[in-house]
Amino acid sequence: MTTTGTTIGTTTGTTIGTTTGTNIGTTVGEALISLLEAHGVDTVFGIPGVHTVELYRGLARSKIRHVTPRHEQGAGFMADGYARASGRPGVAFVITGPGLTNTITAMGQARADSVPMLVISGVNAMPTLGKGLGHLHELPDQRGMMEKVALFSQRVTEASELPGALAQAFALFSSARPGPVHIEIPTDVMVKPANSIAAMLSNAAPPAPDGAAIASAAKLVTAARRPLILVGGGAKRAEAPLRRLAERLGAPVVQTANARGLLHGHPLCVPASPSLKAVRALMAGADLVIAAGTEFGPTDYDGYSDGGFVLPANLIRIDIGADQLARRPATVSIQADCAEALEALLPQISHVPASGGGSSRAAATREAAFAELSPTLRGQVRAVEMIRDALPGAFIVGDSTQPIYAANLYYDHDRPGGWFNAATGFGALGYGPPAAIGAALAVPEAPVVCLTGDGGFQFTLPELGAALDARVPVIFVVWNNRGYREIETSMLDVGVEPVGVSPAPPDFCKLAEAYGIGAERLTDIDALADALKRARATGLPRVIEITVD
Repeated sequence: MTTTGTTIGTTTGTTIGTTTGTNIGTTVGEALISLLEAHGVDTVFGIPGVHTVELYRGLARSKIRHVTPRHEQGAGFMADGYARASGRPGVAFVITGPGLTNTITAMGQARADSVPMLVISGVNAMPTLGKGLGHLHELPDQRGMMEKVALFSQRVTEASELPGALAQAFALFSSARPGPVHIEIPTDVMVKPANSIAAMLSNAAPPAPDGAAIASAAKLVTAARRPLILVGGGAKRAEAPLRRLAERLGAPVVQTANARGLLHGHPLCVPASPSLKAVRALMAGADLVIAAGTEFGPTDYDGYSDGGFVLPANLIRIDIGADQLARRPATVSIQADCAEALEALLPQISHVPASGGGSSRAAATREAAFAELSPTLRGQVRAVEMIRDALPGAFIVGDSTQPIYAANLYYDHDRPGGWFNAATGFGALGYGPPAAIGAALAVPEAPVVCLTGDGGFQFTLPELGAALDARVPVIFVVWNNRGYREIETSMLDVGVEPVGVSPAPPDFCKLAEAYGIGAERLTDIDALADALKRARATGLPRVIEITVD
């Protein structure tokens, strides 16, 4: 068991925290709530069960809000959406066995997209573990299973271990490439006394940019005449230094899907997928590429699976994770938070003249990239732009549906971090509705739109009830094309006769009304903007169904 004084690998060199001296809780379950409060947690998502009752003992009198999904997968997706919108870890409480296995899909999505998520579960009593005695919710090796999905999984066996387990999780979230972490507490440990344990608040920080690496990068930048910047989700909170660097170099900025919203409307912005030929041509024509917070994953860089992506020869990589830097070697690698690395790089290139031509290169690429889209794809992008323009500054949280795929190819969002979906990376269907609820709880003043398809919506449709319970004004826009049309197209493209791609959709408006949620159906996409404004004015969750021919 990791306790105080432990460092997080070689990435931080910082101890996990300092003792606050606060006397909290009377049992481990009660202490858990107080410790989470000390770490700044204000919301948890979960469904209580007989194996987590003791974790809830202190919740009612705490300041932490509890949100009940209709399925534990929804709890994980809500925690994911909360984390992406707020920048703080999302927390889920789930029961041992099926509650935890239901959450694995959401944890897989969080791992793929580097989303900080803390999943706290119960587990059967210590004397029964691994015995195969047939206890309720029993798994042969629950923690061993979770170690395959989580960044790490820990079992707390004594009250004194709990502060260290939480401190290690929060230290990782703040100092390394984040993802899901699992902590399990046996039912017989939950009730143990915990009268004198103290919170250990993490002071861990990302590794500082290495001075020699920054100097080497500055030399490459100084010599470049056609530089290009690639940004991924790891750079979405680095807009200010990114803008200064791009403008100083006159460098176009290409965004992967998870970076959309950076430099909205800027002449140097290229909000288009590196899978498109025009963007690849821009990359090939650059004499230096600076890649910040992007893993070069195939869903971003080889979305058509044509194998045409080539890693740039003259490459500066900035990433918080040493493992990521090792997977794609570069001319210069800088392990650091993207914002800190860019801030460190800027002073060393202050006298470099702008290379010129960056805005024209960016404009030509935008035009050529959009021209690659079919008329159908352009129409779907237009629908997404209508959402953006009707509700400025909104979070648009997507599921795997046709307009999302289209906009991941080409779309310029107006809020950094305000465009995210499950159509890249792990690619979990049903992500959008619960993740949108999490985002709305994290940033209640912002409009939140869930854009989902009729197929994906049916994965997590009951979370409409959770939206109503929480009174979050999420607008659920359902793109109803009566089936899994993206999959059907993929089958037809390779000569496979479509099978299993036409599940009959329900009447979504009637289902919404059954939950007490207002709804309307549109047959004309031009009516969407007014419908969105009407929905936003209600201040309540609402469903807008768009029937697609």
